[in-house]
Amino acid sequence: MAASSNSSLSGSSVSSDPEDYQPPIWKSYLYQLQQEAPRPKRITCPQEMESRPKYYGREFHGLISRERADELLAGTEGAYLIRESQRQPGTYTLALRFGGQTLNYRLFYDGRHFVGEKHFESVHDLVTDGLITLYIETKAAEYIAKMTTNPIYQHLGYTSFLRDKITHRLNRTRSEAKKVTFKQDEKINSSPLSRRATIRDRPEKHCHYEKIHNFKVHTFRGPHWCEYCANFMWGLIAQGVRCSDCGLNVHKQCSKLVPSDCQPDLRRIKKVFSCDLTTLVKAHNTPRPMVLDMCIKEIEHRGLKSEGLYRVSGFTDHIEDVRLAFDRDGEKADISANMYPDINIIAGALKLYLRDLPISVITYDVYSKFIQAAKITDPDSRLEAVHDGLLQLPPAHYETLRYLMTHLKRVTMHEKDNYMNSENLGIVFGPTLMRPPDQNALATLNDMRYQKLIVQLLIEHEDILF
Repeated sequence: MAASSNSSLSGSSVSSDPEDYQPPIWKSYLYQLQQEAPRPKRITCPQEMESRPKYYGREFHGLISRERADELLAGTEGAYLIRESQRQPGTYTLALRFGGQTLNYRLFYDGRHFVGEKHFESVHDLVTDGLITLYIETKAAEYIAKMTTNPIYQHLGYTSFLRDKITHRLNRTRSEAKKVTFKQDEKINSSPLSRRATIRDRPEKHCHYEKIHNFKVHTFRGPHWCEYCANFMWGLIAQGVRCSDCGLNVHKQCSKLVPSDCQPDLRRIKKVFSCDLTTLVKAHNTPRPMVLDMCIKEIEHRGLKSEGLYRVSGFTDHIEDVRLAFDRDGEKADISANMYPDINIIAGALKLYLRDLPISVITYDVYSKFIQAAKITDPDSRLEAVHDGLLQLPPAHYETLRYLMTHLKRVTMHEKDNYMNSENLGIVFGPTLMRPPDQNALATLNDMRYQKLIVQLLIEHEDILF
């Protein structure tokens, strides 16, 4: 087995140097086992069965016993038939010969045939896949249990991206994140001003944009090998999982071990709005979403003095046009004054983008921390709690929030013209940037004042919190 497992279909070696990259060694042992697996042999019923369901063929034998099914299948590895259950009439059983014994499975149909998670167009395909799985898991149980112990993923992951000239990693040179502590020293002035200065003087938050893979069950056409362990992905359908963002193909069991280092492929990102924030910025290799940058640039160019900025609604159809333009054209979308003279349309599009994020800018897992921080009565303790919450945001969310708050601070500097202060903006952006995880209507209503206060604090103290 050891010799087979180390054989290569490509005949090439793996190098850790991107410049010397060669395709990895694909291990062929499991592929060979699939080729050796028993082939299905349908045992047909000699007479026509009137009770036969329309979605079964001549392999249906009607109401027969387990013993009779065993007699019909005896001596033929891979033989199968379908019978109606004697114990539960109206239900059907797949009887399959494997390993010198007859195995019985409850058979279901919902437009496709299945006995477990996998659904098949035909019973024949179901049996073929089942025989492959039974054979491989019987012959190579120990091998499968150990196949993740020597992964090749370190060679496949970023090396392959480097080979494709995707070499730029966001903010690699920025300093490491350091959580700010507020321990008081008797020799140091512990006044509110000095404590706030401690926040301001901290190192920048490190923006290493880590992203988990978005794995989904996938059916591969033709032979495929796992890009984590280099072993064959066996079976007819649903042989493994594929990351819908970067295209990484791995066994389901290997997917649990893959690092959170997804590098989304732009070709797989179908739209800009309603796309996960981290996925979007990694795919476009930008620190923030383009929608944020472009809309803010346009608003600051011609809209900071617009009365009721962000409070006054733009025409809904035109806001929808902006959304479609970003989804269609990305950073080439035209949102200029020539196309949209009303700045409220651009402001409305920015709010819509933030509102439509599948995970809000202030994420669900830290939502309660911010709400609790807002309830603290002491101003400085409250500010420290807000700061602690910010440090727990994913880097892309942190950077998006920082950039937005810096912009909103500039909006408040034109309050005499636009009549928008930090409290007004908190009312507008609180529910947009913060959504409770349980989406409970009553909880949302009760939390609105705290959401408003958090955004108000972020705007007023953006210079020391970020």
